[in-house]
Order: sequence, then C-alpha cells, then structure tokens
Amino acid sequence: MVSHTQGLGPIGESRVRDPATLVIFGASGDLTRRKLIPALFIAYAQNLLPEQFAIVGFARRDYDDVLFRGMMADAVKEFSRLQTDDETIQRFVEHIRYHKGDISDPDAYAELKKKLQDVEIYPENRLYYLSIIPSLFETAIASLKNSGLVTDPAARHWTRVVIEKPFGKDLESAMELNAKLLHYLAESQIYRIDHYLGKETVQNILSFRFANAIFEPVFNRSYVEHIQITAAETVGMESGRGGYYDEYGAIRDMVTNHILQLLCLVAMEPPGDLSADAIRNEKVKVLNATRLDIRKDISDSVCRGQYGSGVDAQDKHLKAYQEEDRIAPHSDTETFAAMRLKIDNWRWADVPIFLRTGKCMGKKATEIAVQFKVPPLQLFQHVECEEDVCDITRIAPNTLIFRIQPDEGIFLKVGTKRPGMRFVVEDVNMDFSYSGTWNKSLPEAYERLLLDTLHGDSTLFTRSDEVEAEWRVVQPILENLDQLKPYTYPPNAWGVPEADWLFPGTEGQWRNE
Repeated sequence: MVSHTQGLGPIGESRVRDPATLVIFGASGDLTRRKLIPALFIAYAQNLLPEQFAIVGFARRDYDDVLFRGMMADAVKEFSRLQTDDETIQRFVEHIRYHKGDISDPDAYAELKKKLQDVEIYPENRLYYLSIIPSLFETAIASLKNSGLVTDPAARHWTRVVIEKPFGKDLESAMELNAKLLHYLAESQIYRIDHYLGKETVQNILSFRFANAIFEPVFNRSYVEHIQITAAETVGMESGRGGYYDEYGAIRDMVTNHILQLLCLVAMEPPGDLSADAIRNEKVKVLNATRLDIRKDISDSVCRGQYGSGVDAQDKHLKAYQEEDRIAPHSDTETFAAMRLKIDNWRWADVPIFLRTGKCMGKKATEIAVQFKVPPLQLFQHVECEEDVCDITRIAPNTLIFRIQPDEGIFLKVGTKRPGMRFVVEDVNMDFSYSGTWNKSLPEAYERLLLDTLHGDSTLFTRSDEVEAEWRVVQPILENLDQLKPYTYPPNAWGVPEADWLFPGTEGQWRNE
C-alpha cells in the first residue's frame, strides 16, 4: 500500500513547491478518467504535488462535487499503476471539485472566476488543461483571457495552458492556430503536449547519445546506412474514434507530431545545455533541414494504405476501414503511411530516413532502428542458425534499436563468432531492458508531463516554430494526395507491400519483428 506520508518520490524528482489550481476543460471525457486523474493521483501518492492544490473539472454534464469525486476515485482504482488504499484515494479526491459549464458560454467563465476567488481553496497559480476538440481552443483561451482568468507572464502568480494535438491540419491552419494562441498568451504560457515525449525510452535517447562517448561519434553519414522509425498499432477504429480519424488520417495523426519528434531526438546535434530552449532549438534545426527524398516524383518517397476486411485467428470477420462506424463509405483517408526522407545537413547528408505508421498492423510496436554500414571487407562467413541448423547468409549490419513500446529498452545487434570449430559469425543482441533492470513499473507519460507543467519546465513540449516546421515536412504530401491513392492491406499485416518500393539504393528493408 502507498501512503501519502511515505515520501516515495523518485530520486532526482523534486516536489512541486508552488500552490496551484488545475482546471481540466472537457473533464467528463475519457482522457481525464484514464490518464489525467490517475497521473495526478500517483504524483500525490509520491509526495510530488504541492501541499496546497485544487483540481477543478469543467464540463457540461450535470454533475456535482460528490458525484464527480466518486467517479474520479473509481478512475484511480481502475487505471492507476499503483496499488493503494481507499484512505489515500479519499484524501486525494477531497482536492477535486466540479464546475458545470459550456465552453462556448462566457457566463460559465464568469462563474468559474467567481469560484476561483476563494484563494483558501483555489491557489492563484493556474494551470488550464484543454482536453477538448481543437475547434474550441480559441474559444476557450479567448474566454479565459477576456474573463480575467489569465495573468500576465510577468505577474506574481503564473498561468499556463496545456493543449492536446492535433495542432492544426496543415501548415496554413497550424500557423493560424499559433497566431490565435499567441494573441492571447505568451509562448512561455503555452504547453503543447505530445505524450510520446513523456515516455521513458524516448527521454533515454538523448542520454544514450550524449552521455556515452562510444556511440555519438558514429551517429553520422560515415557510419549509418539508414534510419527507420515505426509506430505500428493493432487496433482500428475502436472507442468511437472514426469521426476524428477520418478527418485527419495517419499522416496528420502520427507523423506530424510523434514520429517527427522521435526523428528529432535521434538526429539532432548536441545542445549547449539541457534547458528547454537549447533542446528545442536543435530540434527545429533538424526539422528545417528535413524534406521528402524525392528521386523522380512524390510517389517514390511516399506510400499510403488503408486496411480492408479480413478474418482473425477465430475466423471472425474484421471490418474494413470503410465499414467502420462514422467513416465515409468511400473514404480514401490513409490508415497506413510510409515515407522516405532526407536531412540536408553535414551530419546526415545522403542517409535515408524511413518512417511508417499504421492501424490494424501485425504487431503493436514503436521503435527507432539505426542501421549501420557493413564492413568494407567481407572477412567472415555469416550464418543464421536455429539451434544447430545454420544457413550461410550475407553479413548482417549492426543495428541499434530504441524500443519505445512495448518491452521498453535499447538493443544493439552485433556479430560474434559462433561457438564451434568453424570460424563463422552469428548475430547476437546486447540489450538493456527496463523490465530486466528495474523491478518497478515505469511512470506513465502523463505523470511526468503534468508534473513538468506544474514545475514550468517546457523541455518536453512543442514550441510554435517546431509545430510549423513539422507541418512543412509533410505539406508536399498533403498537396499531392490525388497522386497518392491508398493501397489496400489486410488487417494484421505490416501495411502494404508497395512500401518496400521506398528502399531501392539502400542496404535495407522494413523491420517486421
């Protein structure tokens, strides 16, 4: 059992000192129940929240404080990774209150301001979390500003606003959204959240690269043959996501945030220090140098796919994307996307970058694979063996793998002599896995990111110029969708075979492992 008085905060993570009020807009939604409240509870149980804090749920549902607290207590029991006791949960939910209001109604903000004037209950440092549809971002922020709920950046008490992706639908809409946000808020007050950046292995990319002298010197065009990043999901349009997904698709939903952020971390130059601006400056430089690797036309650098119907292992019918709920019958929205990029800078010139993501794929996996060049002189025979049965193959390149999920860890594939009388080389893995090293569960991404917002640390959040640079990378694809009609692939496949066309001229293929 976890007690609030045990002080179990992780080593190196300091408690938030500033008293704060966190207002969650859209508090009746799934994100609040599954992620936000359980994450805040874990911070509370580990003594990482301030002594004085309040959480206010803002939504249209006809709840009151007692009902909402009971719902949040149930959410903690169901979704928290900590085993805890009812007493600790009860102490936590006593900090939670509910405010009924419509995001589009100015009177709701006036009532909220009136409620928050009781500073004995609601500390004057305010964090507003917008767990709402993007079309309401401007409405909510303008109403907060106009009702006097947003302080000046230089004021004694701070105001911070967290927004969820998507940050626009294309470059033009992203620039328009940024302009609207910056009309009401300073950049320092805006926290664009990308939960991938809160994952433990993602953060470990920088420490692995820049804390180990033996690896950083080989992260360049002289030694790396190519880099590939995969974010594959086995799920389709469950949980009623069809309406949102059909409007955005795989490229807008995954590439222009999660996947390009992973590319930034593995390709960026060493920052001068670990400050938020130093790291984000280097990420923007990578994005500004990144473009599609078009050799003849855009179709040889981009491939789109859409899952069709099929059957599972029990012969149960699996719906095609166009048969899913809230999907247009003849939709050509991609559920799979693959592309070949290049980075036009000194470090990565002529190193192909392959990205892919998709729904209903063969395995849930997110990873970065850095494939190195093979040695120039083939001195040894290379074998692939299953027990004592071996086949001679081409020598395999060394590969460094950052596995984000599942089974988080870092793995290095190297060639070593196989035991026996023959001098042949076989691949083995040198690995570091979190589960094999530490006997405790990893923090959820939202646990870290919410604490960072309360600390005022924006390192793991996306800056406005970063968002626009991401959209510039994919804008040529969005402008040429008519030339990139999606191919069909069966459920539980690794996307479309046409994605293999991206690899000519390289010593590589997709890692379907």
